[in-house]
Parts: sequence; C-alpha cells; structure tokens
Amino acid sequence: MDNFRNESPYDQQGLYDPRFEHDNCGIGAVVSIKGEQSRYVVDSALTIVEKLEHRAGKDAEGKTGDGVGILVQMPYSFFITESKKLGYDIGGEGDFGVGMFFFPQNEMKRSQAKKQFELIIKKNGMEFVCWREVPVSPCILGQKALDSMPHIMQAFVRRPEECPRGLDFDRKLFIARREFEQSNENTYVCSLSSRTVVYKGMFLVDELRKFYTDLQSDSFISAIAMVHSRFSTNTNPSWQKAHPNRLIVHNGEINTIIGNADKMLAREETMSCEAFSSDMHRILPPLNVNGSDSARLDNSLELMVMSGMPLPLAVMITIPEPWKNDNTISKAKYDLYQ
Repeated sequence: MDNFRNESPYDQQGLYDPRFEHDNCGIGAVVSIKGEQSRYVVDSALTIVEKLEHRAGKDAEGKTGDGVGILVQMPYSFFITESKKLGYDIGGEGDFGVGMFFFPQNEMKRSQAKKQFELIIKKNGMEFVCWREVPVSPCILGQKALDSMPHIMQAFVRRPEECPRGLDFDRKLFIARREFEQSNENTYVCSLSSRTVVYKGMFLVDELRKFYTDLQSDSFISAIAMVHSRFSTNTNPSWQKAHPNRLIVHNGEINTIIGNADKMLAREETMSCEAFSSDMHRILPPLNVNGSDSARLDNSLELMVMSGMPLPLAVMITIPEPWKNDNTISKAKYDLYQ
C-alpha cells in the first residue's frame, strides 16, 4: 500500500480509493453569487471543461469526443449586437428568446423545419424575428463528428407585449418547442429560452471554445455557466446527446430510469396545471422516450419548473433523499416525499 500511495497524488481515505478515479462524465459550474455577468465566469467554465479530459470519452482514433457543452445565462448584449448586424432589432433584456437548433444538412428538410418553426411561433402569439447562422470552425473536428455534424442555427423570437418577462415568456417558448418537436423528427432543439442558451456538440474537451466563435467573444458574458464532458457508457455518442440539457448537466447513470419514466408517462391522463390550462395536451407526452436517462430527467424537471414549481422543490421531487425508512426526518418532510 505504501508503494501505491507513492505513485498516486491522493491517499486512500475511508471508502475512497484513488484506483477508481477514472470513470464517469465530468461536470463543473461557475457562478457569480452577486449575479454579476462577466467574461471571467464564461472563461473559467471553459477552462474547467478543458481540464476534464480524464472524464471525457473519445473514439479509437482519439479525434472525436463523446460530447462537450456549456449552458450560460443569456448574454443579452451579445445577441442584441449580433441581431443588429443582421439588420434586426430584437429589443432589450428579457424581450427576446434565442433558440439553438441542430438542423439536418439536407437543405430541403432544413427549409421545411425552419418554416414549420416560424409558423408555430406565430400560432402561439409570438413574433419570429430572424435566423442566424452560428459561426463555427468544422475544420477542427474529427471525421466522425464532421460526418454527423448538423447545420447549426439560432432563432430569435420577440416577446409579446402582454406577456411578462422571465418564466411566463419561457413557458410560451416551451409550449412552442414541444409542439415543434412533435411535428418534426429531423431537428433537435438544444435550447429555446429567454434566460439561458446552450452550446454543445461531439467535441474533445479543448474543441468547444475553438468550434464556437461566439464563446471567444469578450461580450459573451454570463453570471452562471455549467459545463459537461461526456463519457458515454450506455448510449452511443451524438451531437444531440451531448450535455448540457435544457436545465441540467448530469454525471452518471440513473438505475431507476425505466420505472421513473413509466410512472411519469402513466400520469399523463390525469395531468393538469393552471399555468398551462388548455395547453397541456400540446406539451404531452412529457418525456422523450428515445432520450437518454439524463435527458428524461431533464424533461421531467423542465415540466415541473415551467408549471411554476420552484426549482429547489422540483429537484427534491426528482432526486429525493432516501426517505422511506428514515425515522429521523420530520413528518412534514416525509409527507412531502411521499
């Protein structure tokens, strides 16, 4: 054991054994407690993920990663400037939503999907403003990532005047996204929100910053940044399955996922929510049954948050502590989990 300790930077402590310091995905987060947006938060988060190579999968050639991504608070000033370059005024902070789309490379299918999204936005009482080609550097990618690379675009949607900023606007965008997802199987929506945006793909850890030019801009700032480097274990890597999802990054596998998903789907017939009122049927089914375990957890969490449930409570419900046989917790807490 002494020889082993001399070879390792960590010592064995209790149940911890440094021999197992090698598997699972890597995650990180940087947050300004004061809520101040800065370039430092984004740069620091990107630096974290670039140092997580030991927790990121790659192909046999070592040129294509399992997936890397970042979720940030909406960099309003950046997108306002970018939209003006295209000749559009999208409003101020909270007045617009940004959608990050992975479209098919086939031009006809892409055009059909774009038109379909524009019509759904109009149908939901919002104004579609414009599309933006996301500047990328495909030349840095490995061949497998390049062969499966989607056509990456962003959509700008203006908030209706009668709709409050924040959650209410995001709820309208959520309904529109669910309607679009159910009517189009060729396109993946990484995020569609007025508060956050996701950049991700099948990268090696040091390729995220290099691939997306936006992430290199000094005006791309945030008060919150979550990053993830994927180590695929039970699903094959893809651009869509890279993290972050719309709300979470997740490290590991959920061994109760089938039961969790079945119970969620079984509730569809009796689901009701004042926030969605007559729109509930448009967002069902709540889970994408073809998604990964992490994606389905994200689906559930997103549904609860969009219904108006506080995020901490939604997390407690989806990821409860072991409570059934715990005689030390209060009855109120026991009843909550039950």
